[in-house]
Amino acid sequence: MDLFARSAAKRHIGQPLAERMRPRKIDEIVGQTHLVGPGRILSDLGPGRTVPSLILWGPPGTGKTTLARLFGEIMKAELVALSAVDAGVKDVREAVAKAGERRDQFGARTLLFIDEIHRFSKTQQDALLPHVEAGTVTLIGATTENPSFGVVAALLSRCRVVRLEALSEDDLGQLATRALAERERGLADLHVSIDDDTRAQLVAAATGDARRMYSILEVAADLARRAAGDAPVAAISTAHVAEAAQGKSLMYDKAGDEHYGVVSVFIKSMRGSDPDAAVYWMTRMIEAGEDPRFVLRRLVIFASEDVGNADPQALVVATAALQAFELVGLPEGVLPLTQAVTYLALAPKSNRALTAYAAARKLVRDRGALPVPARYRPGSTAIDRSMGHGQGYKYPHDFAGHYVVEDYLPDALVGERIYEPADSGFEKELAERRAVLDQQRAERDED
Repeated sequence: MDLFARSAAKRHIGQPLAERMRPRKIDEIVGQTHLVGPGRILSDLGPGRTVPSLILWGPPGTGKTTLARLFGEIMKAELVALSAVDAGVKDVREAVAKAGERRDQFGARTLLFIDEIHRFSKTQQDALLPHVEAGTVTLIGATTENPSFGVVAALLSRCRVVRLEALSEDDLGQLATRALAERERGLADLHVSIDDDTRAQLVAAATGDARRMYSILEVAADLARRAAGDAPVAAISTAHVAEAAQGKSLMYDKAGDEHYGVVSVFIKSMRGSDPDAAVYWMTRMIEAGEDPRFVLRRLVIFASEDVGNADPQALVVATAALQAFELVGLPEGVLPLTQAVTYLALAPKSNRALTAYAAARKLVRDRGALPVPARYRPGSTAIDRSMGHGQGYKYPHDFAGHYVVEDYLPDALVGERIYEPADSGFEKELAERRAVLDQQRAERDED
């Protein structure tokens, strides 16, 4: 082994494979072609180029920390890294003070990298603001959550948000192949191989996270090498990958952006009458540890917001599923939950409960508290009756069909249409019923 190889090996002792395989230059990055491909925002970084403050937003293992390190090396700037989990305002102020000294004494730039910046409090983020504004530091923030929720507006407005995507199966497969073949930083010295099916299992277990893929691969390769003994080549098996993965980690932060994304597509799947997708996304939430009551509450809302009177039974099914879950709990509670999800997905749809409330709310806000017509006020006392309360009220049950044409809206709103039944499911019958009533009203008005 030559001197360079010895020094490289010494540097890598104790380092996880994911750390050893970090890209050392932009063109080693796999994936993120929308950022580092030809002509893209990060493709032609070089010494002296000015980089704006950035918020790197994306799932775990997509290269946020790697990019921050590369920025520092390429631009010949000092990289100061803080973790929002354990850094406080004091740490931020110290980092900024040293950055100011470097700038004033040596003309050097400082990149301040803050991992999980969404975990910084408003006070900590506010402490950064004037120094980012003045250019004392170039801020590189990394977050797995939507920065619109986790970064204060003033700081966000001074940064460019760069979205990183989960790595594709092809990207992860390429990284695995590279790690097995590379001798200096990878696993080539173990002389292990992996077939296509096992590689596919490895990639699936990583769920778009390069760091997790490397961790699983490193353990699986070690298991294969030990099992093979003195054999010249050790084959990584699906059993090795399963043992190394120890159960697939589902990407789902119950308080973060992935949470909102999964909930959103779950609701849209039911609204779009796709029971297969709805059950899939529901299962993603439950298997990732979401409280089933959260999902059930969404179903109760959905039953009124998106099904409504097109199928009045939908609300009964949703509330019954909630009650059933409270009775039996997990694991059996997933059955009434699944039953409700599939029922709601295939139920006829109407959003008229939502639009009717919105229309009524607008009238209330625009027109204020209009008076109740006197004939509909209770005439319980002599004073009430002397004011005309209750006089002229027509009791519907005294008339044929238990209906008589009357105007119950405030006098200033007579003729307003707030609820318009849809033409689907049971609501179609309600629309027909309303058409009959409207005809009777029209006949009264003609008289």
